[in-house]
Amino acid sequence: MTQQELEKAIQEVWTLFKETDERFKKTDKKIDRMSAKVEEVSRSVAALIGKWGKFVEGLIAPGAVAMFKERGIEVEKVFQRVKAQKDGEGIEIDILAINKEYAVLIEAKSTLSIEDVKEHMKRLKSFKAFFPEYSDRKVVGAVAGIVIEEGADRFAYRQGLFVIGQTGETVKILNDKTFKPKIW
Repeated sequence: MTQQELEKAIQEVWTLFKETDERFKKTDKKIDRMSAKVEEVSRSVAALIGKWGKFVEGLIAPGAVAMFKERGIEVEKVFQRVKAQKDGEGIEIDILAINKEYAVLIEAKSTLSIEDVKEHMKRLKSFKAFFPEYSDRKVVGAVAGIVIEEGADRFAYRQGLFVIGQTGETVKILNDKTFKPKIW
């Protein structure tokens, strides 16, 4: 190979490197645009899920008084999205229904899973620490879902929780009439 051929080959290699570099830059720009789109879609989905969760709570809260009255718990007040902070920790109760004897903590989900039930059990155990003003109440739990994943209802029932589900255009407690809730 002559000096001239060698220089020409080196020039061709440099040209290929430059073209490849340009392609990488274009690809990086496309990836950046796609990442921005993914972030935008993620924010939109999160907002939608939040709105769906509020919808589910709004569907269940108005019926809480009647549902629990049928089970012998005369609810006097119903609160939504009750929050408390203590020692850097926090708790949020989707729906809190109370009277002078009971505090009913309801976890409302569009799709109820076994993991949701487990998380609610943790809230039930720590409720009185966050809300000492209800320390004299019998605390009972309920989980609600428009869609209930397979086994989540049976798991919740075995844990002593009321299970609230959709029936037609309304919601109701699905536990049989002999069910006795666990008291925390």
